[in-house]
Amino acid sequence: MGLFYNIIVDLAAISVRLFGGLHKKTQKGQEGRSRSLNILAQELKETDKVIWMHCSSLGEYEQGLPFFEPLKKQYQEHKFVMTFFSPSGYEIRKNNPIADVVVYLPLDQKSVVKKFLDLTHPELVVFVKYDLWPNYLLEIKRRNITSILISALFRPSQAYFKFYGGWLKQLLFTFDHIFTQDTGSKVLLNSIGYNNVTVSGDTRFDRVGNQINSDNTLDFIAEFKNNKTCVVAGSTWPEDEVLLIDYINNSKDDVKFVIAPHNMDLNQIKSMTKQIQKPTVLYSNYKNETLVNKSVFVVDTIGLLTKIYNYADIAYIGGAMGGTGLHNTLEAATFGVPIVIGKNYKNFPEAKAMQTLGGLISISNYDALHSALDEFVYNLENRTKSGQINKQYVEDNKGASEIVMNELQKIFKK
Repeated sequence: MGLFYNIIVDLAAISVRLFGGLHKKTQKGQEGRSRSLNILAQELKETDKVIWMHCSSLGEYEQGLPFFEPLKKQYQEHKFVMTFFSPSGYEIRKNNPIADVVVYLPLDQKSVVKKFLDLTHPELVVFVKYDLWPNYLLEIKRRNITSILISALFRPSQAYFKFYGGWLKQLLFTFDHIFTQDTGSKVLLNSIGYNNVTVSGDTRFDRVGNQINSDNTLDFIAEFKNNKTCVVAGSTWPEDEVLLIDYINNSKDDVKFVIAPHNMDLNQIKSMTKQIQKPTVLYSNYKNETLVNKSVFVVDTIGLLTKIYNYADIAYIGGAMGGTGLHNTLEAATFGVPIVIGKNYKNFPEAKAMQTLGGLISISNYDALHSALDEFVYNLENRTKSGQINKQYVEDNKGASEIVMNELQKIFKK
């Protein structure tokens, strides 16, 4: 199995070099990966004490940040190297307050892995949630480097827990300790004989909980909202937007809408705005507009959504109407906002929990969306009650980062 995997990785590397230019995101990642080893050679010395943190993309960075911050404070004598696999993580967080060096993770080829680890020579490796690369993990284990996996979430359907998943199972055993989001994940790990596991919870609760203490002021959104009821639709995809646009076009003029698409494709955004029959403004052009007269604000940029939720009365979170995966519901929940999502959310325990508690509604079609949004738009009592349920849910589940930090100091004392 290992030989077959390495052949696939080598073929993928050749394919990316030959055809990566056909896809902008792939090309950006390929170009970034080609520079990673040189950057590490320039920035790190053999005498440096290094901690390496790996995040697949932006979401994993945000998830890991509440733990990275106390980790950096505790081990100030170390240099921190951070890697991303996805351009959407690297490009947005290549300059961050935690890492001394940020690079793309080179492809998981045996020879490249050895060069990467020779250059970084980490004493501690932290992986966030998943993105478990076999050659990296096996070589880390071979070199006796302390490694942990945080905010892990496992499901019975995953190959690790199937009769045919023996080769993948050994990857989990490369970690010195695994910190899981829930008890079910711990039970699954125990079922295959892995016992160095702690149920810490999800570090995202710490991240979004801390957001409340930040400055979330956006004067232009306050001006646009103009003290009216505001629905914020965050990280939407076309399958979300087709329902939302119908609702917006049939809504009363005293309701405001903010749409923050997940995909910043200009043609897609243009197509969407053409279908909206209400006065609409784009973030890229808002300074030339009178915002109080607009009903819809389209956020055609990244990095603002977390703060925009501060102005939401209701949130629609995208991704679950199709198969792309539900986006972060906790960012809205922490502000005490009731939430509406699509139908495909079975792998998102926080959404299930908030639905059970009464803070979230799942919809599967336009009629259901219309009913759910109307319930929150026009029933202030229910809106307030559901929002407070979500806020309390976040508060009750904070503390994962502290649990991980306390346990880590028992196994990593350098």
